[in-house]
Amino acid sequence: MKILGIIPARYASTRFQGKPLTLIDGKPMIQHVYERCLQAQRLSQVLVATDDERIADAVKGFGGKYILTKSAHQSGTDRCAEACQDFQVDAVINIQGDEPKINHEQIDQVADMLIKGAEIATLAKEIDATTAQSPNIVKVVKDKRNMALYFSRSLIPYRSDVYFKHIGIYGYQKAILQKLTLLPVSFLEVKERLEQLRWLENAYEIHVGLTMYESVSIDTPDDLLKL
Repeated sequence: MKILGIIPARYASTRFQGKPLTLIDGKPMIQHVYERCLQAQRLSQVLVATDDERIADAVKGFGGKYILTKSAHQSGTDRCAEACQDFQVDAVINIQGDEPKINHEQIDQVADMLIKGAEIATLAKEIDATTAQSPNIVKVVKDKRNMALYFSRSLIPYRSDVYFKHIGIYGYQKAILQKLTLLPVSFLEVKERLEQLRWLENAYEIHVGLTMYESVSIDTPDDLLKL
């Protein structure tokens, strides 16, 4: 099974302009992510999908592969869908470009779920009730088949000692990915500001795998201190 790893990267972030090019230990952030992806065993190829020539030049500079996409995309999912159109692959993994220390085993875990037939695959990590209080942490509940029932910024379930934090990596069968981009924005997606709720509202199954790893996501310049 051919699986393409795509790292969506845009320059014009409202909270952190030029984030993919921020230097960490002398390398741009996007290079750290790219090199971590190359360590994964299940990916046939790794690609940066960007709408900015500066990011493309940086990727070219460290010998990586990239594709230029439209700037109007509202999500990484949409950018991945455009980027993979001309590639003869079976599935795509959308890898966050702002996690410079992403663990390659997580990428392979998502790939294995796709190989076993999952339409859409993602990950979650167990967290405690105190950590779960933050609305910036997206929680997920799943059924006995490990399929997502719901994602929320609120506490779900309401009373629990253990919660599951959603880890923002997605794998899709290529045919499913193309269909997702045609779905209209949904009610729950707008209320929670979570695009994956659009997929659930349209009866797509999201397989959730559990992971012990959690990498630092760089959303603002202050987050660099967490590294």
